[in-house]
Amino acid sequence: MTSGKIIKVSGPLIVAEGLSHANMYDVVRVGNDRLIGEIIEMRGDRASIQVYEETAGIGFGDEVITTGAPLSVELAPGLIENIYDGIQRPLEKIREISGSNIKRGIDVASVDRDRKWDFTPQKAVGDKVTSGDIIGTVPETVIVEHRVMVPHGVSGEIIEIKEGSFTVEETICRIKTEKGDIKEVAMLQKWPVRVGRPYKEKMPPDVPMITGQRVIDTMFPIAKGGAAAVPGPFGSGKTVVQHQLAKWSDVDIVVYIGCGERGNEMTDVLREFPELSDPKTGESLMKRTVLIANTSDMPVAAREASIYTGITIAEYYRDMGYDVAVIADSTSRWAEALREMSGRLEEMPGEEGYPAYLASRLAQFYERAGRIYAVCGEERRGSLTAIGAVSPPGGDISEPVAQATLRIVKVFWGLDSSLAYRRHFPAINWLNSYSLYLDRLSGWFDENVSREFMKNRSEAMNLLQLEAELQEIVRLVGIDALSADDRLTLETAQIVREDFLQQNAFSDTDSYTPLEKQARLMKLVLNYYANGKRALAAGVNPSDVFGMSAREKIGRAKDAPNDSYNTVYDEIEALMESETDKLISAKEGM
Repeated sequence: MTSGKIIKVSGPLIVAEGLSHANMYDVVRVGNDRLIGEIIEMRGDRASIQVYEETAGIGFGDEVITTGAPLSVELAPGLIENIYDGIQRPLEKIREISGSNIKRGIDVASVDRDRKWDFTPQKAVGDKVTSGDIIGTVPETVIVEHRVMVPHGVSGEIIEIKEGSFTVEETICRIKTEKGDIKEVAMLQKWPVRVGRPYKEKMPPDVPMITGQRVIDTMFPIAKGGAAAVPGPFGSGKTVVQHQLAKWSDVDIVVYIGCGERGNEMTDVLREFPELSDPKTGESLMKRTVLIANTSDMPVAAREASIYTGITIAEYYRDMGYDVAVIADSTSRWAEALREMSGRLEEMPGEEGYPAYLASRLAQFYERAGRIYAVCGEERRGSLTAIGAVSPPGGDISEPVAQATLRIVKVFWGLDSSLAYRRHFPAINWLNSYSLYLDRLSGWFDENVSREFMKNRSEAMNLLQLEAELQEIVRLVGIDALSADDRLTLETAQIVREDFLQQNAFSDTDSYTPLEKQARLMKLVLNYYANGKRALAAGVNPSDVFGMSAREKIGRAKDAPNDSYNTVYDEIEALMESETDKLISAKEGM
């Protein structure tokens, strides 16, 4: 360890000299309270340090000691169900020690060192293993099986492996390497947060992440291993969308990062997540969730650490072979922290004062997503899907953070406050949102849902775009100026908007819609359009077409139970055909 002396304090930025042997991104301890910091710039023996705690009381001449190691996370059983701050300190433990206020410099182990875990080996003495191989399992929660892997850079022959209850630091396995060294393996591993965990190969993003949200799955799907942005102004429902994704997405693990959000919003998450039940197992959602709570009143610099901490934990579970979703709320707060630190470093500012490397930092985060083959001696697949909320001031997505994000991600779910004020949730605007995974995913939808699925999706989108154009005409000259076909287009587009895209998160039947039900519901709406065109072509009055009782039943079709919707939809389709035939017969008989 080397030490230096502080020569400058500027908020969360500290400059110290005498650290010629330190390295970039080394963790340091600052002052008598041993505050945690990280070196972000080196000039000779001078180091600029961002401190992850409040720096009040730190002054000229105070000592800075380097640990000689980069900022790292502890990876072991016990991560799931935990609530951490931005630098992976468990908030529950901190509360036990210091009460409701986090004392500065408090040093708490990220993973419980005393708790014993039941380890069941999957390898035997004499087996050859390589980095990433699973040597045994631990029941971390009733949902998640923790797979203990050989640490990175270790390979050889197992000469001893134990079974029983152990703490995370006790040796459970001894491996003789090819060089003849003996490596002792425990359940606890460490990994530097700024370094992505390695993988053998990235796979193409051709499998969708099913969320049960119709506007996402049908209109703007995201692939497993993909990256999405959810930009929107205050009150447009970002948090609701994120909660729905965390609850319903077909992933095994959720890592939720509250990055600089307001304290009361993070409090809602901390209160609600333990109470939400996992729809697949009936257990608490926390049984497969890691929460990182880094609120806006915590030191600015810790926002950056929380992003890296979250994605590194997610990569660890991805390497076990799990599908993981990382939900970051919000990357705008992280960008604001980068802007503040860049200003204090007196760097040349980029657009709107953000650092010139803003896009590069965002890309480093999102590019750690992907569907991969893990580094190991067997074939093991895992995925990491990154979803970042963006909070542009006033909802203006032309600002630098939103624009830099959109250049990186492939899915844009644009939230619209006008939809939210009309109580249309999820408030994802169908005219400016997009998914660049559609072509990749079309083969999966054809094979696993229906060959009509993508065609019907395109037809529905076309109706919504036509509606936007026709609404301009209606505003100018009134609806009476439209042809019967155009009025049918408006009517069907309204059904798509209100009865398909709109979804009630508080309804037991409507909160989650299986993919097959989504496809069938869309087909039902488009059948109404086809029958309406048939009736209008025969000269039927548009008001008679819009007044069919089947039209009203379509409006309630989304509330049909998920286990018996096919029967309900068959009845509606039969009624629709029958009513259309009667209208045509009546017209022809006149």
